[in-house]
Amino acid sequence: MKQSALKVFRQPPDRLNCAQSVLYAWREVFGDTAMTVADLKPFGAGRASDGLCGALYAACLLVPSREEELKAAFAARVGSVHCKEIRAAKKHPCADCVAEAAELLAGKK
Repeated sequence: MKQSALKVFRQPPDRLNCAQSVLYAWREVFGDTAMTVADLKPFGAGRASDGLCGALYAACLLVPSREEELKAAFAARVGSVHCKEIRAAKKHPCADCVAEAAELLAGKK
């Protein structure tokens, strides 16, 4: 799932944001069509609820029953769940966050 997300993240022609890329990979792997990729366009670049990382936001939307687990694991790997804090630390570029969220969503630890 990680590779599926990274192959479309900010890549032409669609240039999907972090949230959209995670959803794209989810749909490609699981065929879930409850949400469209366009639905998550407003949630990249720190615009998700509470300033959450968009990639993590998408993962939590897709599997709400695992939200707390996903947030805890993501924070342990990346250092925060909030986009501004992640960017300020300059340790994990957005592509890393997309990869981490996709791996967590796929159940890889």
